[in-house]
Amino acid sequence: MSGQTDLKLCQEKIGHHFRKIKYLTIALTHSSYANEGKKEDPCNERQEFLGDAVLSIIVSEYLFNTFHLAEGDLTKLRAAMVCEKSLCEFAEEIQLGDYLKLGRGEEMMGGRTRPSILADAFEALIAAIYVDSDIEHARDFVLKFIDQALKNLGCVAFKDYKTAL
Repeated sequence: MSGQTDLKLCQEKIGHHFRKIKYLTIALTHSSYANEGKKEDPCNERQEFLGDAVLSIIVSEYLFNTFHLAEGDLTKLRAAMVCEKSLCEFAEEIQLGDYLKLGRGEEMMGGRTRPSILADAFEALIAAIYVDSDIEHARDFVLKFIDQALKNLGCVAFKDYKTAL
């Protein structure tokens, strides 16, 4: 498959068609790839930084508006939603690892399934959607995962929050 075909499939998988495909390309480029001399694509670390902040505000606002819980409980719930494990699971749902550009060494070491790489790429993808469009598109993308994660948590952790109240 060609790179363009991969990008088209990725866009279909995530449900966002980029006006500026460079943002998606950056989100999918791991530093190991960029460091091997392929300088045409910067790595996703800067977008990851922004994506982390966008994710935090979206999830915080959603939890604040949805649940009448104390600050500490909201913080715990948000932490469960935005931790590496959760972000990795979200990335796996959309098979994000299949589309990553990795350096040879990282590829050989199983980087496509490494939780930290998937979580970071997911955050970079959130930023890519945000800068390509707006906060509403990023919110729509993120909340699909958060709603499902909250339903999955509902049986276990959520009862603990209700009990604490």
